[in-house]
Amino acid sequence: MTSLLTYTFKSLPSTSKWALRFSLRPLSSSSQLQAAAAVQTKSKKTLAKPNIRNIVVVDGVRIPFLQSGTSYKELMPHDLARAALLGLLHRTSVPKDVVDYLVFGTVIQEVKTSNVAREAALGAGFSDKTPAHTVTMACISSNQAMTTGVSLIASGQFDVVVAGGVELMSDIPIRHSRKMRKMMLDLNKAKTLGQRLSLISKFRLNFLSPELPAVAEFSTSETMGHSADRLAAAFAVSRSEQDEYALRSHSLAKKAQDEGLLSDVVPFKVPGKDTVTQDNGIRPSSLEQMAKLKPAFIKPYGTVTAANSSFLTDGASAVLIMAEEKALAMGYKPKAYLRPTYATPKVLEKAGLTMNDIDAFEFHEAFSGQILANLKAMDSDWFAQNYMGRKAKVGSPPLEKFNNWGGSLSLGHPFGATGCRLVMTAANRLRKEGGQYGLVAACAAGGQGHAMIVEAYPK
Repeated sequence: MTSLLTYTFKSLPSTSKWALRFSLRPLSSSSQLQAAAAVQTKSKKTLAKPNIRNIVVVDGVRIPFLQSGTSYKELMPHDLARAALLGLLHRTSVPKDVVDYLVFGTVIQEVKTSNVAREAALGAGFSDKTPAHTVTMACISSNQAMTTGVSLIASGQFDVVVAGGVELMSDIPIRHSRKMRKMMLDLNKAKTLGQRLSLISKFRLNFLSPELPAVAEFSTSETMGHSADRLAAAFAVSRSEQDEYALRSHSLAKKAQDEGLLSDVVPFKVPGKDTVTQDNGIRPSSLEQMAKLKPAFIKPYGTVTAANSSFLTDGASAVLIMAEEKALAMGYKPKAYLRPTYATPKVLEKAGLTMNDIDAFEFHEAFSGQILANLKAMDSDWFAQNYMGRKAKVGSPPLEKFNNWGGSLSLGHPFGATGCRLVMTAANRLRKEGGQYGLVAACAAGGQGHAMIVEAYPK
């Protein structure tokens, strides 16, 4: 949602007036950011509709999310995706020949395995007759992979789909410059020595300057960090609020990890190395230590730092999605129903729910500033009326129900794999906490967003 709000406030008449409007309604305080207690909810009416096929998530897994440049750095993306698939097969015991289709999300593609879903499926032992494709939609790529799977099942084309996502930031494609690429291609086409010498004579040292990929909007050249910093300023989100929220995320993630709540994580034996069993980016610190860090993007006055931003992450995830009748016929006990659509207000309206009906919120945390700005916008009648075309605000999620087991700031954010983690965390929280409805939401580059209702499967 970072990009969604960024696109909105570009047309604002005055950032200072905008900030003033929201600064009078502070979002967070120390008491609000304490670890939440489990929520016990009353039973609500199911969202199932007559003559509409129900889609369920049977289970899902992820390999540990690791900081880039650590244990996965010698691998390729399809290695991580294959490990997630093998983990899912082991967890669910689903026969490979029962799976009708696979779809994976990824963002920064390895050119050798551009259809990483296909390469991972073949590596995990799926038949070459089982089709697989890869989707890219920035940070909601695996959200879209799941939505694609749901659509394929809802339309009656398939009964069983595996959806997932992968990202390997340890080895991103670095290209030669455009001039160097053109010279190399022309040299390959040259037929005579004279033609080759003529091309080589045009070579200049600056041709060797590489093109490094950037986490930036192609259309605006703005990085996500700059967007988060501008959002924080526009919504009057202070540096201390951002640091406090980031500390909350890490503290809750550490607690969940220690208590064994992150049950979607499966161990991964890295070839030539030890078995990785848990996420390695969880790092509870102190507000005093966090305050010492310098701004990472807008210097020297920005408020977004390394401590209140998600870190570059390697990881992969996968979920098993089925038509409800197929899952029951195979003897499975599904974890949840999936009800996907786009953006929080739309998904709530379509489901006939309000924020008060939601028992577990799982929102993607790209930056503390992005999360807190979104929560302030959601809690503003003025913003709803002027920029969302709504009569009243959506409402801000209560923090005692929000990302209770940590989030992307602490667990990590492999761009293409986070969506599946969000869904499985919501499903597992509903089962653990006794809730019925979970709301998953995530922002993505290009001014896009995705939201999904996860409804607990009846016990």
